[in-house]
Amino acid sequence: MIRPARPEDAAAILEFWNPLIRNTLVTFNPMEKTEAELREMIIAKPLAGHAFLVAEDDGAILGFASYGQFRAGLGYARAMEHTIILAPGAKGKGVGRALMTAIEDHARAKGYHTMVAGVSGGNPQGRAFHAAIGYAEVGVIPESGFKFGRYWDLVLMQKVLS
Repeated sequence: MIRPARPEDAAAILEFWNPLIRNTLVTFNPMEKTEAELREMIIAKPLAGHAFLVAEDDGAILGFASYGQFRAGLGYARAMEHTIILAPGAKGKGVGRALMTAIEDHARAKGYHTMVAGVSGGNPQGRAFHAAIGYAEVGVIPESGFKFGRYWDLVLMQKVLS
């Protein structure tokens, strides 16, 4: 089941998100999230007209997807950027597709025009996933992220929603 995230989901989400922050190139951010900041994010996204959704099965959180404005300013008010993170056991089971469909539908209903993914050059699975659901690679920002002692490319992928 896909549903809006609740602040009490934060601890369950951090169980799979923080290890990815710590140990992978899914994100360049090396700082783990705290429960308080994640609770704030879960509350803030819908207040801004955006979504923070979770996939839940039998009480277990399998992943989340959220989105917000791609860049600040009115000129980008219809361009969104998303984050999608899955628990290890949820990969390859359609959970990611279901979450992406849900946030894309939410964004369309709000009148947003495009969704952007910023995918680490060190995350080929993330690029393949986005390509499989209709995202096109539109640019690469070479050596723009730094993690694990080296620079990594940021691959920008885009899907036009309207």
